[in-house]
Amino acid sequence: MTHYRNPILPGFYPDPSICRVGQDYYLVTSTFEYFPSIPVFHSKDLIHWRQVSHAVSRSHEIDLSRAHSLGGLYAPTIRYHQGWFYIVSTNVLDGGHFLVKTQDPAGEWSAPLWIELPTRHAMTFDPSLFFDDDGQVYFTCFTSDGIMQALIEPDSGRLLTPPRRIADSMNGFTSEGPHLYKINGTYYLMTAEGGTEYGHMVSIYRASNPWGPFEPYPRNPILSHRSLHSPIQITGHGDLTQDPQGQWWMVFLGVRVNGYQPVHHLGRETFLAPVYWQEDGWPRVAKVELEMDAPLPAVHPSSCLPVRDDFDSPQLALYWNFIRNPEPESWCLRHRPGFLCLHGLPGNLSSIQPTAFVGRRQQHFEVQVRALIEFSPQGENEEAGLCIRMNEQHHYEIFLTRRSGATCLVVRRTIGTLSAETACVPVPASPLIVSIHADRDWYVLGWEQGEAFHPLDRAETRYLSSEVARSFTGVYFGMYATGNGAFCAQPAFFDWFDYLPQSH
Repeated sequence: MTHYRNPILPGFYPDPSICRVGQDYYLVTSTFEYFPSIPVFHSKDLIHWRQVSHAVSRSHEIDLSRAHSLGGLYAPTIRYHQGWFYIVSTNVLDGGHFLVKTQDPAGEWSAPLWIELPTRHAMTFDPSLFFDDDGQVYFTCFTSDGIMQALIEPDSGRLLTPPRRIADSMNGFTSEGPHLYKINGTYYLMTAEGGTEYGHMVSIYRASNPWGPFEPYPRNPILSHRSLHSPIQITGHGDLTQDPQGQWWMVFLGVRVNGYQPVHHLGRETFLAPVYWQEDGWPRVAKVELEMDAPLPAVHPSSCLPVRDDFDSPQLALYWNFIRNPEPESWCLRHRPGFLCLHGLPGNLSSIQPTAFVGRRQQHFEVQVRALIEFSPQGENEEAGLCIRMNEQHHYEIFLTRRSGATCLVVRRTIGTLSAETACVPVPASPLIVSIHADRDWYVLGWEQGEAFHPLDRAETRYLSSEVARSFTGVYFGMYATGNGAFCAQPAFFDWFDYLPQSH
């Protein structure tokens, strides 16, 4: 037995899907409004994961301009067949379902191949692919009319048959996230039910034919933490894989809640649990805990992400994201080698307009974030600094700006329709080290001088939680610049960025 910790992917990594090729596992998750989109991870042992690419990495091929924290790219599925990797996903506001493919998951993926569904389906997302052993390929997805399925030509994305309903809402809950499998000659349909909220669950059904009719497992759901007093909640939206030794596994989303009245702000994360098949042909998922012992394959530890990014590479590291499609002129690594340069745009953190922002997920409750900033604001509208972002209506930031003719460091908190500057102090001319210290309940925002940390203000984590912000994403720490309605006269330069976890 091997000991491991859940979540296996901490931070905002929801709706996981997995496939295995020989000794190698590949996993993808949702990204919603963030770009590059759909991170692709590789592992040899199911617990140590390294990001190797993004499935959608060319901005002109996907339109996220209208996306927000409830929109963008939903629930990808990854599958492998005869030398090719396929991913299907949905851009819920612009374009619908699409497919990308590659022979090298660590390299470039194809341009999206758009999958046309009849327009009568008012809402549709959560697509999946199943390659049957007779050569037929099935495309299955959620629609407002139930779980629909059609045959598909995977190299073009063309549907070969009209979509056909194979399941309605089951057990009184809306069925989403469908995955079709063939195991020991029987077809299994696994779905996510109860919505991605408290009460979320995974249920399973089986049939002798991929079109059904599907028989429900009498003891559904096979996974749920509803009504359980557990630090892990909202478990659901799973996918199955089998290791080379024959052991089955489920990856699924869950959240680590915090507080007496539980909330979560890190987002929906990726968890792992072993699956055991019972004599009656139905699966059983092991009890899900933060600390697990399970019959894992041989462990292959991977190198940890570096604590500091010096921005010495000609490309951004894979863990960095933009909000929606980035404006090419808003950022640069070549303007001043060894620095990330952000050119402030008119759009700001409360706007859906293009924003000069580069951020990474908060993956740990207790963490310190630091950055060395050079910025010479020319007016009170210009600002650049660090932000803690859930969405346009819920974010905190600490930034350099001008106030009464002096360069000042300001803290601002935005919660819903309320926004206020809660601290403002004159500071020495930049460069300046700006710092955020986070624990489970508080963010402390300040700056550093020598070995001393000077806190300016603190802000509650719970007001950036999904329960408050009504968001499908999780908190990001970001570097940003804005002219608040105008272009900044001078760029902001970030020499380095530290992410220093203080706990798992």
